[in-house]
Amino acid sequence: MSSLPETTSTSVLEDRPSDGLTTEEAQRRLELFGPNSMPDTATPPWSRALGKFWAPVPWMLEAAIVLQLVLGEYVEAAVIAALLTFNAALGFFQENRAQATLDALKSRLALVTPVRRDGVWTTVPVAQLVPGDIVKVSLGCIVGADVRLLEGEVLLDQSTLTGESLPIEGGPGLQTYAGALVRRGEAAAEVTATGSRTKFGQTAELVRIAHVPSSQQRAVMRVVRNLAMFNGVIVLVQIGYASSLRMPLAEIVPLALTAILAAIPVALPATFTLATALGARVLAKLGVLPTRLSAIDEAASMDVLCADKTGTLTRNELAVTVVRAMAGFDDAHVLGLAALASSEGGQDPVDTAIRNASRCASMPDLPRLIRFVPFDPANKMSEALASDRDDRAIRIVKGAFERVTALTQSSPEAIAAAQALQAQGFRVLAVGVGAPDALKLAGLIALSDPPRADSARLIADLLGMGVHTVMVTGDAAATAAVVAHAVGLDGAVSPPGLQPEPLRAEAYAIFAGVFPEDKFRIVKAFQSGGHIVGMCGDGANDAPALRQAQMGIAVSTATDVAKSAAGIVLTEPGLGGVVTAVREGRITFQRILTYMLRSVTRKIDQMLFLTVGLIMTGHAILTPMLMVVLMTTGDFLAMSSTTDNVRPSQKPNAWQIDHVTIAGIVLACCNLLFCSGFLAVGKFWLDLGTGQLQTLTVVILAFSGQAVLYVVRERRRLWSSCPGRWLVLSSVVDVLFIATLATRGILMSPLPLLWVGVMLGAAATFAFVLDLVKVAVFGRLKMT
Repeated sequence: MSSLPETTSTSVLEDRPSDGLTTEEAQRRLELFGPNSMPDTATPPWSRALGKFWAPVPWMLEAAIVLQLVLGEYVEAAVIAALLTFNAALGFFQENRAQATLDALKSRLALVTPVRRDGVWTTVPVAQLVPGDIVKVSLGCIVGADVRLLEGEVLLDQSTLTGESLPIEGGPGLQTYAGALVRRGEAAAEVTATGSRTKFGQTAELVRIAHVPSSQQRAVMRVVRNLAMFNGVIVLVQIGYASSLRMPLAEIVPLALTAILAAIPVALPATFTLATALGARVLAKLGVLPTRLSAIDEAASMDVLCADKTGTLTRNELAVTVVRAMAGFDDAHVLGLAALASSEGGQDPVDTAIRNASRCASMPDLPRLIRFVPFDPANKMSEALASDRDDRAIRIVKGAFERVTALTQSSPEAIAAAQALQAQGFRVLAVGVGAPDALKLAGLIALSDPPRADSARLIADLLGMGVHTVMVTGDAAATAAVVAHAVGLDGAVSPPGLQPEPLRAEAYAIFAGVFPEDKFRIVKAFQSGGHIVGMCGDGANDAPALRQAQMGIAVSTATDVAKSAAGIVLTEPGLGGVVTAVREGRITFQRILTYMLRSVTRKIDQMLFLTVGLIMTGHAILTPMLMVVLMTTGDFLAMSSTTDNVRPSQKPNAWQIDHVTIAGIVLACCNLLFCSGFLAVGKFWLDLGTGQLQTLTVVILAFSGQAVLYVVRERRRLWSSCPGRWLVLSSVVDVLFIATLATRGILMSPLPLLWVGVMLGAAATFAFVLDLVKVAVFGRLKMT
C-alpha cells in the first residue's frame, strides 16, 4: 500500500492560532500555496482541430498538394485538399466529446465551506482554503480539502476515493481527504493540504498525465511507415528508369507524383473513425456510451480486465449477509430488535441495511418502541428503550461486538462466531436485549457489500472470450477474497507493495488494499507486459486507472469523475454492457481489418503496376488526375466495408501489421499478374495508343480493386457470408461510375463498352482464383 499524499510542512501548521488564521495570514498562504483547485489543462478546440492535420497520412496528402500546386494542377490539388479536410473533420467531430475529465474532478469539490477566520466562523469559497485553516464539516457536506479532525465525531464515506466499501468513524486525529462525504455528525478540522497537493489533486494529476497510444494509432503509423518505405524505393526505381529513357523532366515529375498519390492510404484514418463511430451508435442503443472512439477498437483487443470491487463487482450498498441468533432467539427476532435500535430515514448505511432486512423477516411480537438513542461514536453503540406486552421496560443495544458483549453475558460460541465472520471480511455487529440492568446477547449480524447479480456471469462470459479478469480494490484482502470467490475469481492474492513491470495477467486474481496511484501503476504494469487492459470502476479513486487503460469502463452508478475519465460508460444497471462492448469492438475490428487488407493490397499493387507499365510502354500509364479519380472512387467507396456483415472472433484481436503486409504483398503480386496481362493485351495485341492504355489502366485497377475487396472481406471462402447492402451498393456505384467515364471518354480517352464488359467479367472470375490464394495465405498466417 502506498504512502499518504505529501502534506504541508509541520512548521507552517504549528503556528496556527487556536481561533483560526487571520485574514492577512490566510491571504499570505493563498499566495504561497495557490488556490484550492486543479489547474485547467484542457486542450483548446482549435488546437485539437489543427492536430488532425499533423499525422503521417495528412503529411503525405499535404506534400501531394504542394507538388500539384507547383505543377499548376489546381483542380487536382483542390480535390486532394477536400479529401484531407474530410478526414480531419470526421475525426475532430467524432472525438470531440472526451475532454471533460479535469472539469469533473474540480466539480467534485464543495463550492463553499465554513471556516474560522479572525476568531469568528464565516463562509468562504472552497478555492480560498489554505493549509492551517480551521473548517467545519457536518452532515451531508463534501470535505473541501485534505483535513485532520480536531474535535467532534463524524461518519465518513470515502468509497469513491479509497475504494473502501464501509464508511469509517472519524474522531480527533483522523486524516481524511477532499471529496469525502459526511454521512453523520459534525467536527472541526484543520486543513493540511490544498489544490494539487491533496490526495484528490494527486488523483487529478494522474488522470492528466495518464496516456497510452491506442492500437489504432500504432496500426496506422506502421501501415504508413511500411507503405512510405516501399513507395520510396519504387519511386526511385521509376525515376531512375525514366532517366535512362531520357524522359523530359516535365514527364518525370508527374510520374513521381502519380506514384506518391498511389501509395497514400487516403481514407484509412477516416475509415477507422467511421467504423468506430458506427460501432458507438450501435452500443449507445444497447446502453453503452463510448466517450472516446478508440475505446471501441481497444475493446476488441482487450485481454485483461481490471475490475474495482466496490460499486463495480458489488452494489456499493451495505446489506445484511449473515445472522447468527443465540440460544432462545431466532434470526427474525434478532433483526427485529436491531431495527428498533436503528434510525429510520437517516443516512447511516448500517441502519438502512438492517431496517431493509428486518422488513423481509418481520416479527409480529416485537416490543413497542418508546425512545431511540442515536449512535454514539464514543460508545460505538445505538440503543432503544421499549416495552413488551406486559409493559415491562426493555433495553435494546446494537453496536460493535466488543462493546455490546461487555454489557451482556457472552459465550465462547458467540466469540468464535464473531471471529469467524470477521475473518471473512464482514462487518460484525452484536445485538443485546433485556432489562436495563440485565442484558443478554440476542445474536450477531454480519454486513457486507454484496456482489451484483450479474458479476459472476460477466466474468465467466469474458473468460470464454479470452479475457482474464482481476480484482483491484482498496478494501482489505479478507473482504476482497470473499467477494472474489463469490463471483468466480479464485486465484492468488497479490502481496502488499508495488508490483514489478511487466506483470502477467495469470499471476494474481486479487490486488487488495490499493490506493488510486496503485491501480494506475497496476494497469501500466500489465501494459508493459504486452497486455491490452480494460479497467472497470465507479469512483474518483478509479479515475487515473480508467484513463490509463486502453478501455476504461465506468458503471452506471459511477461518479462524474469516473465517467469522464472512462472511454466507455454503462448507462444501464449491471455489467452486461462490458461483454456487449467487447463483442461490438471485435465486429468493428474485423470491418477495419477488411479495409486495411484491401488498402495495403491495392497500394502495393498500384505501385508495382505503375512500374511494370512504365517498363512495358515507356511512359506513364496514369496521370495524377486519373490517380485522384481512382483514390476518390475506390478508397472512399470502399469505406462501405465499415457496415459489412462480419463475425466477431472468439479471442482478443491484435493488429498484426507484419502479417497484414505479407498477405497484402502476396495478393498484390497476384493482382499485378492479372492487371499486367490486360495491359500487355492492350499494348501488343490491340495496339492501343497512350490515352486508351491509360483508360484501360483505370478500368482494370478499379474492377480488380472490387475483386480484392470481396476476397478479403471474408477470412474463409468469399461466399461464406453475404456482403452488407451498403457494400454491394457502393460496388455498383464504383463500377458504373468508372464504366461511364471510360465509355464516354470523360477525363480520359474512350474505350468500347464491350471491352469494359470483358474486363468486368474477367475481374469477377479472377476473384475466385485470388480467393484460393487468400485462403492458403490467411491459414498460414493464422489470420482468422
